[in-house]
Amino acid sequence: MSKFKDSLRILSHLTLQRIFNLIILRLSFYLTRILKKSFHFGYPASLSIEPTTACNLGCPECPSGLKQFTRPTGRLDLGLHKKLLGQIKSSVFYINYYFQGEPFLHPNFLELIKEAKRANIYTATSTNGHFIGAEKALQIVDSGLDRLIISVDGLTQETYEKYRVNGSLEKVIAASMHLKEAKRKRASNRPHLIFQFLAVSHNEHEIPEVFKLASSHNIDEVRIKTAQLYDYKNGNPLMPKNEQYSRYRMQRDGTYQLKGNPGNHCWRMWSGSVSTWDGSIVPCCFDKDATHVLGSIQNKTFKQIWKAPAYEQFRAAVIKNRQSVDICTNCSEGTKVWA
Repeated sequence: MSKFKDSLRILSHLTLQRIFNLIILRLSFYLTRILKKSFHFGYPASLSIEPTTACNLGCPECPSGLKQFTRPTGRLDLGLHKKLLGQIKSSVFYINYYFQGEPFLHPNFLELIKEAKRANIYTATSTNGHFIGAEKALQIVDSGLDRLIISVDGLTQETYEKYRVNGSLEKVIAASMHLKEAKRKRASNRPHLIFQFLAVSHNEHEIPEVFKLASSHNIDEVRIKTAQLYDYKNGNPLMPKNEQYSRYRMQRDGTYQLKGNPGNHCWRMWSGSVSTWDGSIVPCCFDKDATHVLGSIQNKTFKQIWKAPAYEQFRAAVIKNRQSVDICTNCSEGTKVWA
């Protein structure tokens, strides 16, 4: 029931203009797939906005946690954010305030949420849960945040910290309890709380138990997420033994490849985009180090960037040969991966 209510809440942010935009986006995407030539009508319906690249953890498959970015660490300016919202709010009805980093390290993170809610946009974010006490939980509920994904990647401190290096499972569980209590105090069903469990070799045996934990803490939903591994061809110590929980499949020669056949198309190139903390626009969330910057809202409008030759050329490259684009080679978009 909670998932159904959350879906209805997303739909409630649709206006006639946004619905029309979605229709022509889909039409142009299908035309492109049929005719093998890029057609692009309309503007994105969703956006990912990066509050900050800073993170308190050191997760082994995360460039933010490992401090391996070539781009600078920083946080989103409130004025730049307001400028971007003004340019995209006619078409965008869903914003994920997450790309890299821990959003709650931004000192004014909830001001970003409030600004988006004033523009009638559904808001979501993802957190490692280390900065949510009782007072912050109440502030989160009061901000109007619609969805909060909490990373719970182990059910004991031992399994949790193997991936969430420098993390505390106790803090994560405490955060979920504070959020549950804040929702009760405010008589609110927002935010929709999700336990996200990243399935890797050392925690896959705990997957059945995470559903019990979520139920005992009144968490609305559980998602089992497959891990994106950078070095997977010859196997990886983090790769789950149960292939059901993996993005990769073993071949006859003993090497691994991404499950499914994504084909030369990508709905993300039509439906969404990503803004880094400094206003750089990149094609999708797989461009973690922003190596394919298509423009910046610091000197151009979003609509200018969306329709510019650089964006059109990137879409054309995906249509022609998706596997020739570096950030696409380890992407599960369009494949039938279990989670």
